[in-house]
Amino acid sequence: MRLRILLAACTMWGALWTQAALAQQAAPVGDPAAAHKKIAMCEGCHGIPGYRTAYPEVYAVPKLGGQQPAYVLRALQAYKSGERSHPSMRGIASGLSEQDMADVAAYYGGVAK
Repeated sequence: MRLRILLAACTMWGALWTQAALAQQAAPVGDPAAAHKKIAMCEGCHGIPGYRTAYPEVYAVPKLGGQQPAYVLRALQAYKSGERSHPSMRGIASGLSEQDMADVAAYYGGVAK
């Protein structure tokens, strides 16, 4: 019984250590200048003031300029993973690397509101 407890504790410790090590890896640093080559697909909806889309339902497209970079990055990651389910955004995010997402987030974080 003690051996089982010891093995379980070691397994848990190993999993926690691995998770902590992964969390400490530096996220890519966004380059707003590099984003200029990557935002054409964003600007088609998010760059039009007051734009409303009709797919998959009618809603006002949110403005990205002035958003916190961490929020934009996390949103793109959520679309790519399927955690967020908007079909157009999922398709766009699926083609972005982590560096691309960081660049786009840095760009929109620095754009005036």
